Parts: sequence; structure tokens; C-alpha cells
Amino acid sequence: MARQSHHRAIGQESVNVMNELTHPLLFTYQDTVSGEGFLAGITLSGRALMEEEDSQWWMYGVRPGTIVESGSSPQEAYLRFKNRYMEILFDIANESSTFEAFKQEIERFFYQPDPEEEQRWEESLKAIRRGREVSQPFSDLPRQAPEDRPSSVAVKRLDNAELNRFMPSDNALDRYFIPLAA
Repeated sequence: MARQSHHRAIGQESVNVMNELTHPLLFTYQDTVSGEGFLAGITLSGRALMEEEDSQWWMYGVRPGTIVESGSSPQEAYLRFKNRYMEILFDIANESSTFEAFKQEIERFFYQPDPEEEQRWEESLKAIRRGREVSQPFSDLPRQAPEDRPSSVAVKRLDNAELNRFMPSDNALDRYFIPLAA
């Protein structure tokens, strides 16, 4: 989906518009996906932008950079974003005939860059570090330095009991943070 209001045409150029309602987010998802003859665990530490536009909240993926979802509240946009992410994982599992093919496609999906969103994320982070106030409901989120939580994805095969020791401590909730103003 294009964000036409974020890019104002000036002759042949476009100007990126950043506003006080643009919030950089850090998030971690830990999910399990069944594939053709395998069970995979995916741990993703990603980045996204959340912003309000025309009474809608939009969540734009930065890492991974191919997901955009909206909702009437930040919570709804977040849930739709997470559901879309899960749909993509399930689609990749459905199209992969082996664990190795699945892992390779998940990594390709995660590392597919969106330079525009990465730039907007960095600009929003810089604004916070210069003292821009973080508004509700984002001001209640925990803070973490992006340098302490680099973007990454790990895909692990879980169905081989000899290689894996399962523990309750392996369970993790989805988490998201506002970058820490250093």
C-alpha cells in the first residue's frame, strides 16, 4: 500500500514528511510454524514505524520491510501487523518442501530491505534522541536502545528431539519497545 500523503510531489522530486505522530518501534516475536515434515521455531527481532494518518493508525515494517497494516487504534494496527506476519510465515511454510528451503525463504523475507522505511525509522529515532516527546499510548512502553537489540531472525528446527531440549523457559511473549533516547 502506498502512503501518498507522506510524499508530496515537488516537480520531479518527493519530500518525506515526518510528523510527531510517527513512532519507531522495536519488537520481538517468537513463533512456531509447522511445515512439510518439520516444525520450526522463528525468533524475530524487528523494527517498525507506527503513525496516525486521517484517523487511522498504520504500522509499517522496516525489518521485515514488506508488511503494512492499519487499524482504528495502535493496538488494532499492531494486531493486524502481527497476523499478517503470521500469514506470511504460514505461506512460506506451505510453499517450502524442506526445512532448509523454509529457513532460506524466511531469511530472505526478513532481510529484504525497504530503504525508505529504514530512513524514516532512523529519522524518527533521531527526533526522539533530540528530545521529541513520545505521546500516549507509546509513552507507556518500555524503552530499549536499538544498539542493544539489533534486528535479527533465527530459524531453528524443533522436531528433532535428539537435538533440542524443550524447557518452559523457552516460552516468550511478543514484546515491543520504544527506542531509548540516549
